[in-house]
Amino acid sequence: MANKNKTKRAAAKRFKVTGSGKIVRMKAYKSHKTAQKSPARKRRLRKATTVSSANLSNVKKLLGM
Repeated sequence: MANKNKTKRAAAKRFKVTGSGKIVRMKAYKSHKTAQKSPARKRRLRKATTVSSANLSNVKKLLGM
């Protein structure tokens, strides 16, 4: 029997798997220097988005999938 991979805890805090199997993440550039960003831009940054196909295999490895 093969060994199990441990989940990287830093990745587990940043990514979430949906019921359909997609991986969701929060958007970057929201944490600071928000005074100069427009309200519309800050509102768009609030919403979660799916992980891109280019990064999907790496994220799945980090999550032990």
